[in-house]
Amino acid sequence: MTPPDRQRKREKRPPKPLDEQTLKDLALHYLGRFATTRARLVHYLQRKVRERGWAGERPPDCEAIADRCAELGYVDDAGFAAMKSGALLRRGYGARRVEQALVAAGVGEAERAPAREAGRDQAGAAALAFARRKRIGPFATGPADPDRRQKQLQAFIRAGHDFALARALVFADSMEEIAGLDEQFGRDQW
Repeated sequence: MTPPDRQRKREKRPPKPLDEQTLKDLALHYLGRFATTRARLVHYLQRKVRERGWAGERPPDCEAIADRCAELGYVDDAGFAAMKSGALLRRGYGARRVEQALVAAGVGEAERAPAREAGRDQAGAAALAFARRKRIGPFATGPADPDRRQKQLQAFIRAGHDFALARALVFADSMEEIAGLDEQFGRDQW
């Protein structure tokens, strides 16, 4: 038989309220674990203050902490945009979907511009990667009926690809049929 004190469950103590130094430490710990943007870091710090409370004399200045981290090079929105857009394009997502992901991550307009240009330049390669990954068009394992092709076209559109490019790939039955697309769409990454 176990003693009565072992039978009692441990009660969780509420976490200590944050102060300025603890908030800075949380920011550094978060940046050490995740590649992020300045906006996401601010959002994370504000959430932590809401969850744990604040014990400092002055109100928390999450913006100043994020600015300091950006000054030190711990947060780089342009680098994050390049990394994230490259990863999404390699996975086969289109320029529109890449743009949406960067906006959701809080990347500013100026930092998104090079990623937008890369998305336009690599549209053909990204579309082919998506078709290969999803086994669509010339990469399909068997003949596709009209309903299946419609669903494949919808998948292309959700992935952020241009409609004309998506339609050309979905309705292509062989690689020879898509050989002329580089002239039509002005892409050289095929």
